[in-house]
Amino acid sequence: MALFRITRRTPLTAAEAWRRVTDWERHAAPVPLTAITVTTAPPTGPGTRFTARTSVGPVGFDDPMEVTRWQPPRDGGPGLCRLDKRGSVVTGWAEIEVRPGVNGSIVQWREDLRVAALPSAFDGATAWSGRLLFGRVLGRLLAG
Repeated sequence: MALFRITRRTPLTAAEAWRRVTDWERHAAPVPLTAITVTTAPPTGPGTRFTARTSVGPVGFDDPMEVTRWQPPRDGGPGLCRLDKRGSVVTGWAEIEVRPGVNGSIVQWREDLRVAALPSAFDGATAWSGRLLFGRVLGRLLAG
């Protein structure tokens, strides 16, 4: 699998950063040709499921995910959300951690990603691409 990590510092409070990075539908805005549908009722918690659909016309793939850990930041402590990817094309997991920091908060995105059609020899390129794509997503979510 292709493991990568992205860290961003933001002037936002931990609570506000958490709210923004766990607004699942907003994750699609910076990702070309992708829409996200949450398939479970709010509020988000363990068992929440959503699917990112990437397509051009009728050709595309689904990336279904499930929240398996949900611990919002409280009382000055960190928050942690884990997403397990449940698809046949994209598998792995992602963790989003939000910690209070000096003058704001620190957000860390860790992901272990596998694309079914790619052999492990492409893990380095997959991790590099993941850092670029999800770095952009994280930046846009935190910017508003």
